Amino acid sequence: MSDKEPLFSAKNRKLLKNPLGSDNPITVQVLGICSALAVTAKLEPAVVMSLSVMAVLALANVIISLIRNTIPSRIRIIVQLVIVAALVIVVDQILKAFAYEVSKQLSVFVGLIITNCIIMGRLEAFALGNKPWPAFLDGIGNAAGYGWILIVIAFFRELLGSGTLYGFKVIPQAFYDMGYQNNGLMILPPMALITVGIIIWVQRSRNKSLIESN
Repeated sequence: MSDKEPLFSAKNRKLLKNPLGSDNPITVQVLGICSALAVTAKLEPAVVMSLSVMAVLALANVIISLIRNTIPSRIRIIVQLVIVAALVIVVDQILKAFAYEVSKQLSVFVGLIITNCIIMGRLEAFALGNKPWPAFLDGIGNAAGYGWILIVIAFFRELLGSGTLYGFKVIPQAFYDMGYQNNGLMILPPMALITVGIIIWVQRSRNKSLIESN
């Protein structure tokens, strides 16, 4: 009888579940805020950025976990940066090949995934001390926690700021005929920060343990 831990044990499920709520990298750890402000004026780039970060973080976590016992401590940050940079270059080239317009919208922010503190934080805090499978789940979980916040912010900013979702007009013309106007403030970066603040407030008002832990 094998004594190996099940692939989706309670401990492993927490690696996927906790970053979505009680340990969210944006709303609880307050990491990755810059991209939340920069790429959420539209829903499409927010979704693409979320998927890009998920691919980079999951793969980087697995690679670092696989070679963790061979990385000299003195150069571990350099090794991590090289691996992340290589993965980001691959993701950037794929976006340019298959989603060029979105790639232009994301501009330099794809490259800045290299310095995303969520990625470096998970490599340091988790991948260096755990096996590849938990490291993979940790990467997926934290990227998903990061991604759903970006998507929620982009949903409201695009809907209220442009009257569209994913580039498609969703607010009926009749509303505009009756005097409705898009809120131009929603597509400005300060509104992204305000929206993040509202999400943090809602989350902490529903989960008092987050307030007590701080």
